Amino acid sequence: MAAPKSNGATGPKSQAPARKKTVTRKAAMAPIFEGAEWDFTKVDNCFQAIEKIALEEMKLDVYPTQIEVITSEQMLDAYSSVGMPMMYNHWSFGKSFLRDETSYRKGFSGLAYEIVINSNPCICYIMEENSMTMQTLVMAHAAFGHNHFFKNNHLFQQWTDANAILEYLQFAKNYIAKCEERHGKKEVEKILDSAHALRDQGIDKFTRRQKLDIAAQRQRQIDREEYERSQYSELWRTLPETTKKNNEEIDAIERDLAQKLGLPESNLLYFLEKHSPILDSWQREILRIVRSLAQYFYPQRQTKLMNEGCACFVHYHIMNRLYDTGQITEGAMLEFIDFHTRVVAQPDFDTPYYNGINPYALGFAMMKDIERICENPTDEDREWFPDFAGNNKAIETLKEAWRNFRDESFILQYLSPHLIREFRLFNLHDDMTQSHFLVNAIHNEQGYRAVRSALAAQYSVANTDLDIQVAKVDLHGNRSMVLSHSMSHEIPLNEKQARMVVRHIHRLWGYDVSLNSIDPSGKVVKTYAEEKQS
Repeated sequence: MAAPKSNGATGPKSQAPARKKTVTRKAAMAPIFEGAEWDFTKVDNCFQAIEKIALEEMKLDVYPTQIEVITSEQMLDAYSSVGMPMMYNHWSFGKSFLRDETSYRKGFSGLAYEIVINSNPCICYIMEENSMTMQTLVMAHAAFGHNHFFKNNHLFQQWTDANAILEYLQFAKNYIAKCEERHGKKEVEKILDSAHALRDQGIDKFTRRQKLDIAAQRQRQIDREEYERSQYSELWRTLPETTKKNNEEIDAIERDLAQKLGLPESNLLYFLEKHSPILDSWQREILRIVRSLAQYFYPQRQTKLMNEGCACFVHYHIMNRLYDTGQITEGAMLEFIDFHTRVVAQPDFDTPYYNGINPYALGFAMMKDIERICENPTDEDREWFPDFAGNNKAIETLKEAWRNFRDESFILQYLSPHLIREFRLFNLHDDMTQSHFLVNAIHNEQGYRAVRSALAAQYSVANTDLDIQVAKVDLHGNRSMVLSHSMSHEIPLNEKQARMVVRHIHRLWGYDVSLNSIDPSGKVVKTYAEEKQS
């Protein structure tokens, strides 16, 4: 980037242009810090400098930010509670803490340099072990990159409520603590164990979320305790007698009840919360808490590549602007470049470090590629991206993408042939009936589109989540539940895990539960069952 004009710096008129440019850059503004050591004054000064660039130059739209400096042990603790500032008690969080701590202490893994919370205000944890350069980088990355994405992306607006999440976490923690006092830790743990086992199947994917109204939450709790005694069994109490009815009449009754229950239902936690014949009101509330928190994380699962790509682009732009204006030194810039390069590196497939496509690498590369297409497009770019190629509005184009897309659609819309060549991507067809792979998409026009579609499909949550639904509930008989699993690409369920999950569903339902794994032709390949003990 070009250096700003001098603010009164003088030098010999015979000075070489390159030398004059260097003097001008350093004279523009004194460095905010020098060296690795940080203090709160330096952190505050850096935050203000970053904020000025982010808000005035990049025009980012962010929540108010709360920066908190924490120790490595506190960072490990945040890991164990899924990165949230407060959480209810459960043994699995302690297990995660011990695992991560052991791995960290032995040098097998590092820790995140920051954690950022999708809340209002946006809470950003930074590690006290970071150098001052790293503190500057992670504030730009999290407090403005992630923060802008959280506030503006349509999925987060639709599925999360940043204004209420902190209060809701406090409610959840207090409620489960009271349940432990009243009903015992073991009973609460049983419900949480089963709810956690099903939380990936406790997400509402098709309707808008309801706001986390804590006052309404407390009132609903009171109303439910009073109403539950008569209501929870109302459906079962009013079931018609079917012993004297013929099969057609029974089928009609089943269809009517299935319609009332909303079958088939893919949100297992919701169905169990609303219709289980054995759960008490406090157990239903625990299911709702786990379900609400799973829903909160749903957009993050769909936007990992975009979210990290946005944050990396923002911190890269801001750090370069700080250097161009003389606010960070060359030593700090070199430290930043070293770290940034390692973060966005894509290991080759045949190296020990390869673990699939690095979301930081592809996300950042796509953001920079969009910037290139906006400012210096080729004829190929103009053909593939006529809407924005050469518009010289890179930041506006990126903000439009950050607002309206998720990973799958972002790749389908913006992955360029240029970047496919840079990453050397091609598409393999893996047919289990054949002894060899088939390379069915290479670097030509048809191949570029096929590669883009295949890569986008890998980021689709619909393709990675299990398709399990409540298919039938025998309300007029033994109250058994039948679930169906639609196999994807003829891949069966892990038998051990499937049986464990069916056992958890049985605990929450109380009666016979069976899970049918169905292939694309409609044939039941495997059945997992758990029967009520007499």
